[in-house]
Amino acid sequence: MTLELKNLCNTYTDESGQDTVAALSNITLTVRAGEFLAVIGPSGCGKTTMLRIIAGLEQPTAGEVFINGEQLAEPWSRVGFVFQEYALFPWRTVSENVEFGLELKNIPKQERRRMALEYINQFGMGGFENKYPKELSGGMKQRVAIARTLITNPSIILMDEPFGSLDSQTRNALQEFLRDVWQTSQKTIIFITHNIDEAVFLSHRVIGFSRRPGTIKFSLDINIPEPRDRTGSEFNRCRKQILDFLQQESRADK
Repeated sequence: MTLELKNLCNTYTDESGQDTVAALSNITLTVRAGEFLAVIGPSGCGKTTMLRIIAGLEQPTAGEVFINGEQLAEPWSRVGFVFQEYALFPWRTVSENVEFGLELKNIPKQERRRMALEYINQFGMGGFENKYPKELSGGMKQRVAIARTLITNPSIILMDEPFGSLDSQTRNALQEFLRDVWQTSQKTIIFITHNIDEAVFLSHRVIGFSRRPGTIKFSLDINIPEPRDRTGSEFNRCRKQILDFLQQESRADK
């Protein structure tokens, strides 16, 4: 599904209740159906706020969100969200966590268990369906979180630094895993990251936010053929362009 943001702005009142903070300024963006879009930018520049607005969890101060031409006015069931923190229910097993979205849709217990086991096996977690989150590694917890999102068949998947807390080896493995998942599902994915290599490895396009109030100041198409070589010349060229943008933004803040 195609996603369009038109002149999106967001302001909020700080904790004191006295000062107004501008988080986003005139975000206009089209994300094509099946596109993997990475979003980079300084901390606190409104990236997560943008995802929450797309998910219908927050309302913009101004501007509009359209999905396949339909204006978004409330949380939309065809949008899935994967958070940086795993957000798993500690009292539920792996299978019960994966089933959660299906349970909300009133899918019969036997059917949702069957579907959950299919995803658990597909995601390389066979034998762990009756384990609890405390018994899993960080990488496995994030696989569960992704499976829980995908099993409800969302058209658009929002991912807010989902691998940010993982060690580099696990992170690289999950990047490969997510790339395989996308190639199979062809879902539209918007992926926030602070990791330049991750953005280049995963995405079709990288956009860069300015410092707050966040606005789009950078866009780079990633036309590297598969399988992508993290040490290749084209990979490094893209990496340098993104790094140059981030350094420029850092200098502009001083």
